[in-house]
Amino acid sequence: MTRWPAYCRCWMRCAERLTNGQKDRHARDSRAEPREELRDIAEMDRTELLTRFLLQRPAPAHRLTVAGLKPAAVLLPLVERADGLQLLLTRRSPHLRHHAGQISFPGGRQDPDDRDLIHTALRETQEELGIAPAQIEIIGTLSPLNTVSQYEVLPVLGLVAADYQLTLSQDEVAQAFEVPLNHLLDPHHHIALTIPRADHRHTIYWIPWQDHFIWGATASMIRQLSRQISI
Repeated sequence: MTRWPAYCRCWMRCAERLTNGQKDRHARDSRAEPREELRDIAEMDRTELLTRFLLQRPAPAHRLTVAGLKPAAVLLPLVERADGLQLLLTRRSPHLRHHAGQISFPGGRQDPDDRDLIHTALRETQEELGIAPAQIEIIGTLSPLNTVSQYEVLPVLGLVAADYQLTLSQDEVAQAFEVPLNHLLDPHHHIALTIPRADHRHTIYWIPWQDHFIWGATASMIRQLSRQISI
């Protein structure tokens, strides 16, 4: 049986407290017309995304004072569709030893043979999802994120060809799905949970989408992206 850390168990108890009415409200929000302040994001295309991203300094990332962190990288895979930009997410296999069943981006720790951390993100994406590097246009990177699992993770933003084909790694990935970017960037969908940890209070964010709960480092990177491209 998986033994979750205390803060994970706390989060899951809070998630379970969502009433059916609250879940229905979030589902209605995801189908509703975007709010006025997010309408421009909902209509943002590849060109505007590049402009917004390159005009801003990297948004600050959550950092812990932990020495000896291991380097890692993830890909934030954006897909341009007729109804707007989508973010491709994965649900990790329930059989994994760490972070089983959680929503995440494709990625992992840096291998000795990786040229750099962008190569790490591309290699892991191909291993987990079967998407070749040739189908991904790298836009840039966000500030590294330090995690409680002793990694310094570089978020790499990339545009994935709309005609990509998935070949999921059965050992690592249970599901892959797209979520509208404007839903993820809407702060009204970011639910905060503050917990005590190491004599400090730490805020964890989670974002409901249909039957999924996006939280932890994945939600932190989404919030970082939101700050990066908001003008």
